[in-house]
Amino acid sequence: MTYSEQMLDQLEKGELTAAKGTFRQALANDSDDMLFSLAEELYGLGFLRQARRVYLTLLDRYPDEDELRTNLATIAIDEGHNDEALSYLAQVQPDSPAYLESLLVAADLYQTEEEFEITEQKLREAEQLAPDEPAVQFALAEFYFLVGRFDDAIDYYFRLIKNGYTDFAKVDIAGRLGMCYAQSGQFKQALGYLKQVKPAYRTSDIRFQTGLTQLHLGQLDDAIKTLTDLIGDDDQYASAYPALAQAYSKQRNYPQALRAIQEGLAVDQYNEQLYAQAAEIVSHLGNHQLMAKYLKRAHELDPDNLTIILQYSNFLLHQHDDAANIKLLTPLIKNDEVDPQVYWNLARSYQRIEKLDLASKYFRAAAPSYQDDPTFLKEKIDFDREVGDTGDLVSELHRYLALVPTDAAMQDLLDEYEEY
Repeated sequence: MTYSEQMLDQLEKGELTAAKGTFRQALANDSDDMLFSLAEELYGLGFLRQARRVYLTLLDRYPDEDELRTNLATIAIDEGHNDEALSYLAQVQPDSPAYLESLLVAADLYQTEEEFEITEQKLREAEQLAPDEPAVQFALAEFYFLVGRFDDAIDYYFRLIKNGYTDFAKVDIAGRLGMCYAQSGQFKQALGYLKQVKPAYRTSDIRFQTGLTQLHLGQLDDAIKTLTDLIGDDDQYASAYPALAQAYSKQRNYPQALRAIQEGLAVDQYNEQLYAQAAEIVSHLGNHQLMAKYLKRAHELDPDNLTIILQYSNFLLHQHDDAANIKLLTPLIKNDEVDPQVYWNLARSYQRIEKLDLASKYFRAAAPSYQDDPTFLKEKIDFDREVGDTGDLVSELHRYLALVPTDAAMQDLLDEYEEY
């Protein structure tokens, strides 16, 4: 047994002190081929410092061996020493047998720095050198998957499948295709590939995407089973709970939906979206006290979230808590962060507390955005009649009746004003 083999055996047994001494013996006595294999094994086990030392030893002996430089660059990237990695890669010239590998390593480096344009340039250059090389096709597929260019990713994953690869670098290609199609909204194709993923690769992410895809396709029973099984095996997978709650909600099984979302809150108690979803579910159960609790907590966690603010505001309007609604929405007016729904909701509250000048102000502010909304138009018509502001009534009635021509009462009102 060589010293390299002894060291690896000691590492496997956890005999780190003994392995340290054997490592020195390996560097002094083992063949260069054995040392190269040792470095690869050490890298795979995560012993980067020791692998680096072996590669540096070999580079001293073989200064023209550029593969050693690309391996050293890879270790430098893993350790966050990108400048050192670039230094190694810059020494690999285009006529070197290791140049293709150096391009792939460089692409990895620039990807870690989110220099995606340069990453793509390096990968495209690698593709020009070796268009049929599976490692290049996989690198391009993974890059496009990362940056959300799913159609491009699908093209390269299919190239791998055509070359006989169902997996590559411990990545299941069917799973990646399923994820790509799902992200592109092509759910039928997505589910077909997700179901082909081999058991060894059925990670929590794959199982979640399968459940989510079934949910999108309206396969609610299947989605519930997939997501429930996932939670049973990985109860810390927070994203599964809101999806499961949504599936139950689509079945109008609101008690089960609430149970799912409450279990999710136990896992992810600082997620404002979960509280907002919980409030929506509770609205179907008629528990206004619990709904108020969830909306208040959602707003506390993300006070600038306009969707949550409007959801809370609509609830306060429904509860006729106009003072709280005005207090909630007024800061948005002051900060010019105004959605037209804010104006409309303020107008409703001010009308109810009989601050009619302010109600009129906010109805007018909201009006340009709701010219095609019959509910708004009817409310504004009723308000204008209440305050005696008849200047726009005829035009508003015409707009309303164009949308709701069967409203006989409003037609009679229009006839009355036009006759007048």
